[in-house]
Amino acid sequence: MNNIDHLIQLANRIGDFFEALPNRQEGLDGIADHIRKFWEPRMRTAMLNFLAEHPEGRTQEAELSAIAKEAILQNREMLTPKASA
Repeated sequence: MNNIDHLIQLANRIGDFFEALPNRQEGLDGIADHIRKFWEPRMRTAMLNFLAEHPEGRTQEAELSAIAKEAILQNREMLTPKASA
């Protein structure tokens, strides 16, 4: 398993948790907020770069769930690490 496959699995597990919320937008925001808070900037960058190159969110080994992909794409700006000064 390569690094992006591992990140996809992590994002899907986060998505599974927040998808249970009755309010979909709250779930999408929760996924993005969790990733922003707990993923290192290089992890977020890797996922954003992957989705830019592979908009379907799929590798040969793993595929982003619909809710995880939507949350990441909807919150791309918030998830993009700030450039260090």
